[in-house]
Amino acid sequence: MGKFDYDLIVIGGGSGGLTVAAGAASLGAKVALIEKEAQPGGDCLHFGCVPSKTLIEEANKLHQAVSLGYRPDYAQHYKRVQQRVKDVIGTIQHHDDADRFRKMGVDVFQGIGSFISKNEISINNGKKVISGKRVVLATGSRPFIPNIPGLKESGYLTNKTIFDIEELPASLLVIGAGPIGIELAQAFSRLGSTITVLQKSENILMKEDKDIIHVAEKRLSEELQIHKEAQLLEVTIKEGIKIATVQVGEEKWTIQTDAILLAAGRVPNTDHLALDRIGIETDEKGYIKVNQQLQTSIPTVYAVGDVNGSYPFTHVAGMEGKLAVQNAVLGLRRKVNYSHIPWVTYSSPEIFHMGLTEQEAIKNGIRYKIYKVELSEVDRFVTANSTTGFVKMVTDKKGTILGAHAIGKGAGDWMQEVVAAVQFGKRIGDLSMVVHPYPNHAAAVQRTADLYWREKLFEGKIPKLMKKYINWFR
Repeated sequence: MGKFDYDLIVIGGGSGGLTVAAGAASLGAKVALIEKEAQPGGDCLHFGCVPSKTLIEEANKLHQAVSLGYRPDYAQHYKRVQQRVKDVIGTIQHHDDADRFRKMGVDVFQGIGSFISKNEISINNGKKVISGKRVVLATGSRPFIPNIPGLKESGYLTNKTIFDIEELPASLLVIGAGPIGIELAQAFSRLGSTITVLQKSENILMKEDKDIIHVAEKRLSEELQIHKEAQLLEVTIKEGIKIATVQVGEEKWTIQTDAILLAAGRVPNTDHLALDRIGIETDEKGYIKVNQQLQTSIPTVYAVGDVNGSYPFTHVAGMEGKLAVQNAVLGLRRKVNYSHIPWVTYSSPEIFHMGLTEQEAIKNGIRYKIYKVELSEVDRFVTANSTTGFVKMVTDKKGTILGAHAIGKGAGDWMQEVVAAVQFGKRIGDLSMVVHPYPNHAAAVQRTADLYWREKLFEGKIPKLMKKYINWFR
C-alpha cells in the first residue's frame, strides 16, 4: 500500500480512545476517530462513572436527610435525581464533544469500524473506507447477559439502561455483588427501593482484601438483603410482577420484584471489528491479547481500555492511552505497569484498593508484614462520627508498600497520598513523616505508617543500641 490517509486511526471514543486521539493530534499526527455513538465519551460518561457517581451522591444526601428525620416523597425525589444525572452528563459532555476534537484536527466519524486489512478500516459496512499506518482499538466492554430462562422476555436492566427508567422501582433484584452491583444497589436502596442482591461466589467484592470484605458486608447488610452462593434460575411474569426463582446454597425459592439489574460481569466489544479477518488474537472470553507495549498480535495494531481485559477502569484506559500514543506515534517501546493500579468502590463507606491483598501475598509465597489502624483511633473520624473502617498496608520486611487498602468515609480521597508515595518510590516509613493539619482524615495513613517505626524502634536490636547510645551521649 502506498500513502496512508492517516498516521493513526482510533476505533472507540471512550476514555482510552479520546486520550489517544487528543495526544496523537497534539504531537502533529493526522488522526481519525471512529465512534459508534453520536457523541464520544464512552460508557464512563453516558452509562458508568458519571451517572452512577451522581446518583450515589444524590442518594447519600437523601439518606443523610432521612437519618435526621426528613420523610421524602421518594417517587418525586427520584425524578429530580434523574434530571440531576442528565444535567451532569451534559456538563461533562462538553469536554468530550466531537466538535472539540475536530478543532484539535481530529477527523471524527460516527459509525462502526471494522478491519478490511491491518491498515484499512471500513466504516458502517463499507460506506467509507480509510487507511492508517497504525490503529488503536478502544471499543470498551458491555454488560454480560446470562442465558437464563424467561429473563429476556420479562425484561432486565443493566448499567446502560437503569438511568433511563422513568419511575423508581419499589423492589429491585440485583444480580452480582461486584463494584457496579454494590454501588447501584446501595444507591437505589437509599433512594427508596427494597433491594435484594444475589452473588454467585462465596463473597461479595471478591477482589478486595478479606478484612475489607468482612466490614463491607456487615455494613451493607444493614441496607441490603445479600445472598451469597446464590444464582438466578428463571424469571416469569404474573400480573405484571416479575417472579424470580433463585437458588441459595441447596435451597430454591421465589422472589417478587419490580425490576432486575444485571451486574454479573462484562464482555468485550469486539464483535464488529472483524478481528479474525486479519488474525488478531483474543483470549477465551474475547478480550484482545496485547503485549507489554499494548500491541496486539499484529504489531501496528494496539488495544487499550476494557477491550484488552486488563482493568475495567476509566483511569487505566487513560493511562494506557497515553502509553499507546508514545509507542504508536513516536515509535517508543514503553511498557505498561499495572503493579500499583488503584481503584475505589463508591459504596458507603468507600473502599480503596491498591496493589496486593493479604490473600494474594500468601498465595504468591511473599513474606510480608501487615500494618493496620482502625479509624476509631483517628481524631478527625471521631469528630465526624464516621469511625467505621480502617487502613491496612501490606509491606515487605524493608517497608516497601506491596498493597494498601482502606474502608471508610472518603477513603478514595485521603488514601491518594499512598498512591503518590508508591509512584515516587517512597516506603511506608516515609508516610510517617508527612505533616497533616490537625485534625485530618489523612492522619489515618500517618497513624498506620507510625506503626512501622514503633516496631523498628521498640523491638529487636535497635532499642538496646539506642539505650547504650543515650547512656553514652552527654
